[in-house]
Amino acid sequence: QVQLVESGGGLVQAGGSLRLSCAASGRAFSIFAMGWFRRAPGKEREFVAGITGSGGRSYYADSVRGRLTISRDNAKNTLYPQMNTLNPEDTAVYYCAAGNGPFAVGRTESEYVSWGQGTQVTVSS
Repeated sequence: QVQLVESGGGLVQAGGSLRLSCAASGRAFSIFAMGWFRRAPGKEREFVAGITGSGGRSYYADSVRGRLTISRDNAKNTLYPQMNTLNPEDTAVYYCAAGNGPFAVGRTESEYVSWGQGTQVTVSS
């Protein structure tokens, strides 16, 4: 398995940006497609973005398309979600997750085999 640790969350004003990180350890990072999820207060965890193991293809939820860019540096074993033009509806705990293979970018939680502990993002109006 792979161990995942998110960082970079915090409090930001509406319209601001955050560059989050997800550091991986334990196995070769590139063999895992990666997902980025969030759980807003009172809601279920939802898919936000995903990227294949090589970084060649990325996928986004409609709610963040155009405002979030996901990338990865396999040499550094790190995933980088860059979030721009944040709004209060983006307030949530954000999680990274490792998929079951380099092309396994799924949109449901059950398609992922390892999860980080999450990082809180709070957007003030």
